[in-house]
Amino acid sequence: MSLKSESLPDAEARIARAAEHLADLIAFDTVSRNGNRPLIDHMAAYFEGLGGRITLLPDETGEKANLVAAFGPEDVAGLVWSGHTDVVPADEPEWQSDPFKAEIREGRLYGRGACDMKGFAACAMSVAPALAQARLARPVYMCFSYDEEVGCLGAPAIARHLAALPVPPEFAIIGEPSMMELVTGQKGKIAMRAHVTGTSGHSSFVPEHVNAIEYAARAIALISARGKRYETEGPFDPDFTVPHATMLATMIDGGVATNVTPDSCSFTFELRSIADMDPEADMAELLAQIEAEVCTEMAAKTPGTGIAFERIFSYPPMGEARNTAGYARYARLMPESWAGKVSYGSEGGIFEQVGGIPSVIVGPGSIEQAHKPNEFVDLDQLAACVTFLDGIVAELSGGAD
Repeated sequence: MSLKSESLPDAEARIARAAEHLADLIAFDTVSRNGNRPLIDHMAAYFEGLGGRITLLPDETGEKANLVAAFGPEDVAGLVWSGHTDVVPADEPEWQSDPFKAEIREGRLYGRGACDMKGFAACAMSVAPALAQARLARPVYMCFSYDEEVGCLGAPAIARHLAALPVPPEFAIIGEPSMMELVTGQKGKIAMRAHVTGTSGHSSFVPEHVNAIEYAARAIALISARGKRYETEGPFDPDFTVPHATMLATMIDGGVATNVTPDSCSFTFELRSIADMDPEADMAELLAQIEAEVCTEMAAKTPGTGIAFERIFSYPPMGEARNTAGYARYARLMPESWAGKVSYGSEGGIFEQVGGIPSVIVGPGSIEQAHKPNEFVDLDQLAACVTFLDGIVAELSGGAD
C-alpha cells in the first residue's frame, strides 16, 4: 500500500482512507468456510468508537456474526447500507500477489474481496466519521452479513432484526459491485440436491436392477425441459440480460465401476427466478412431476428405490423499488446511469421480502472481477462510492423530508 491519507490533498485523501480501510478488511481471511468474527469485531469496534449503536447477530457456532451499526435517530424511518463480509476462496495459482494482502498497481487495488464486496464496506467506514458527526434527520443502519457467498445465510437475521425495530428502515442500498450504476432488480435462486437410490449388481444383469444413473438422467431431462419452457413461455422481463427464469442441472456423481449397475447417484440443480413468478410453486410442480414420471416407476420395479430431494439454500428475487416511497425520498441522489437488472444473487431480495425493505444495488467495482484470481477494484470506483455516500449524509443532515 503506497497511499497515506494524512499527507494528501482532500480529494486524494478520500480515496486513500477508503483504500486503507479496504486493505485492513482484505487482510482478514473471511472465505466462507472460515469464521468472520475477527473482521466483524474490528468493524464493530471502529463504528462503536464513533458513537454507533452496535448489534451483533451471531450464528449458532458463534464463529460468524452479522453486524448492525446504527447512527442517527430511532423514531423515524431510515436507510440501510448493506454488504457481506465473506469472500470466495482464493486458491487459484494465477494470483500475482498475496490475495489477502492488498496491493495497488496502476490505479487498481488487488485482493480477494476488493470488489465483492469489501470495497463497499471500506467506503462506508471512510464516510462513517462524517456520518457520526452529522445531525441526521433520519438514521443510517450499516449492515454487514456472513455467508452471502454460500446462499445468503446471514442476511435473514438482519432483515428480521430491522423489521422488528419500533420504526423499521424504509429503503436499502446493497453495495454489490455495479460500477456505481443503479441496479433495480435481481433474480432469486433455489439450489437443490437429489439423492437417487437404485439397486446394484453385475451390469450383465441390468434388467434386474434399478439403474440410479439412468433414472437420474430421466429426472435431469425433465429439469432441462422446464428450463427450455421458461425460454419460450416466460414470464419475461426484458430488463434482465437473460430475460426469463432459468433451470439446469449443475453437478452429478454416481457409479463405482464400468461393470456394475449403479445403485446410487446424486446431482444438483438450480432455479433462478424473476419477480413475476412463484418459484416455490414452480419447484413443487417439478418435484411432483419427477415423482409421478420417474420415482413411481422405480418403486414399482423395486420397493425402496426412488429419489429424495434436499434444499441446499434459497433466496428470493429483488423486485422493482423505484415505485416505493423509500426510493422516492432518495431518487435524486441515485446514480443517473441505470444498469437494469442482474441475474446474479444479492441480499436485496431478502431485505425486501423478509424485512419489507425495498432495495436497490449500487456499489463500486465490476461484477466481472468477482470470484476470479487477481480480483481488483479501481481506485476511481472507491472515490465515486465515497462521493455517493457523502451525498446521502449531506442530504440526511440537511433535514430534507
